[in-house]
Amino acid sequence: MDGFHILTTNLLSPLVLAFLLGIFARLVKSEISLPDGVLKFMSIYLLLSIGLKGGHELAQVSLQEISHILILTIGLIFLIPCFCFFLVRKLGKFDVPNAAAIAAHYGSVSSVTFFTALTFAKEMGNPAEGYMPAIVALMEWGVVVSLLIARFYTPSQDTEGGGSIKNIIIDTLRGRGIILLSGGMLIGYFTGDSGYNQVAPFYDELFRGILMLFLLEMGMTAAGQMKEFKKVGWFMVAFGTVYPLFIGMVGVVLGGMVGMSVGGAFVFGAILASASYIDAPAACRAALPTANPGIYLTASLGITFPFNLLVGLPIFYKLAVFLG
Repeated sequence: MDGFHILTTNLLSPLVLAFLLGIFARLVKSEISLPDGVLKFMSIYLLLSIGLKGGHELAQVSLQEISHILILTIGLIFLIPCFCFFLVRKLGKFDVPNAAAIAAHYGSVSSVTFFTALTFAKEMGNPAEGYMPAIVALMEWGVVVSLLIARFYTPSQDTEGGGSIKNIIIDTLRGRGIILLSGGMLIGYFTGDSGYNQVAPFYDELFRGILMLFLLEMGMTAAGQMKEFKKVGWFMVAFGTVYPLFIGMVGVVLGGMVGMSVGGAFVFGAILASASYIDAPAACRAALPTANPGIYLTASLGITFPFNLLVGLPIFYKLAVFLG
């Protein structure tokens, strides 16, 4: 399959078109808006749905079969935030709090990018392995690693209160991403086929429609952040596109090396390339109050998220097909 066809398939998918519609709606100042309660419901539904499906698929394989993949993921939890931190410190000349906040966002995962990559792989006829939600849940720990790096470089910082190591770990563990993904996986794993089939129609048939609505809202939100480009500077604009492209391609190669399928290697690359803009900002506001949200949030949501959705995914998929 040629790259042009992969690109057009992605750009003309209902999910990406809904995202673009959201951007257009915000730019023309449309009155379209989704209530906060609806957005929270959709977020819970999407995370729990992926967790359930992942747990159900995970029950079909032994942990020994995927142990090398889990070990690779744990290694990347430490390597990616460290690499990102020193990169923006050296090239971007950022101070410790802002460098750590950027590392926290790019060392963690965008659940929406993950959902979209899973759907795209399935549409292309190369579905990813069912254990991918476990990788996403593990990658959430990149936030903790990044904040620990900041603590190491600022040892005089107060170790009590919202920024303490204990509170950082607790807040990460009780974040919606880890709770819903991990909890959903446990439910899917232990209920077996009979239990999963009872709820499968609700979590299978409605998934893409709800994801489409969620991406409509994400388009409006991203468009709002895009207006803040002047606050992040040209370095972060370049970083927000070049870095995820590089790390995503590395992820595809590593996924292929450890035996993932074409779809699995593609989704793995998309996971590594994505940047959190939901859980990581909350952690950074508590632990790194002096870091500028106009930098890390605009970069992750206003630059990297649209770039991955429109350009990154087709490139990662084309590379996965080539290597596969």
